[in-house]
Amino acid sequence: MSLAKQMAKQLRDVHFGGNWTTTDLKTTLSDVSWKEALTQVYSLNSIAALSFHMTYYVEVLITVLEEHKLVGKDELSWNLPAIESQEAWENLQKNAWLKAEKAALMIEELPDERLTEDFIDPKYGTMYRNIAGIVEHMHYHLGQITIIKKLLVQ
Repeated sequence: MSLAKQMAKQLRDVHFGGNWTTTDLKTTLSDVSWKEALTQVYSLNSIAALSFHMTYYVEVLITVLEEHKLVGKDELSWNLPAIESQEAWENLQKNAWLKAEKAALMIEELPDERLTEDFIDPKYGTMYRNIAGIVEHMHYHLGQITIIKKLLVQ
C-alpha cells in the first residue's frame, strides 16, 4: 500500500473506525443528542464545537488539494454555526462524514512524492506533515469528546 493510501486509511479510521485506538468519531457521536452536544462542561469546549473544529481542518485540506490555496484561519475553526435542533446536529455530523470521505479519496490519489512537497508554503511543512497532523489533531480532540461524554452523565 502506498504511503498516500495509508494516510487516507488513517483519516477514514479516525472518522469511521478500524484504527489502533479502537475509537472513532462517528461511533462516539452516534448517541450524543443535540442538547448534549451543545452542553458546556466546566470551561471545556462543547462536543459540537470540537466536532466543527475538527471538520474545519479537513475542509481546509480539501481546498489545498483542490485549489492549491490555503484559505483557513485558526480562529475561524471555532465559528460553530447555530445548532437549534437534532436535525441541525445530524447535518453537522453528515457534513463531517462527507468531508472525511472526500479528503480520503483525494489523499489516495496523491503520488507519494507529492507528500514531501510543501503544504503551500514551506513555513507549514510538507503535505505529509499536515495530513498526519490532521489525523493526530482529530485523535486529540476525539479523546476530549470521550471525556466530555463521560462528564455529561455524572
